[in-house]
Amino acid sequence: MKTLFYLTSALVVMGLAFWAYQENYRTQAALKDSAALKREIGTLRETLAVLEAEWAYLNRPGRLAELAEINFDSLGLLPLRPEQFGSVEQVAFPPPPMLPVTMPIEVAGHLKVGGQFP
Repeated sequence: MKTLFYLTSALVVMGLAFWAYQENYRTQAALKDSAALKREIGTLRETLAVLEAEWAYLNRPGRLAELAEINFDSLGLLPLRPEQFGSVEQVAFPPPPMLPVTMPIEVAGHLKVGGQFP
């Protein structure tokens, strides 16, 4: 009986060692994947920062005004004037939609008279 117990215990220990070995390698692989993703995120953030800087550089007001003057014949762009802006009162907002009443609602209750209910 002791031999069977020792044999079973040895098999359980070997099985647990095999499982721990596999989990260790899965963990190492997950850590490598995580590190690779972090590096990729860092690279993409750097690229985004460069693109935002280029966008800000290309959208300088002085440069855009120069381009508008150079391409005036084909685009016909003019500077904005205060007279071109309107007020809120000039905007024609659509009326709110009227929802059809499909089922009448019956309201029943007591009126409060003089601080007390009748």
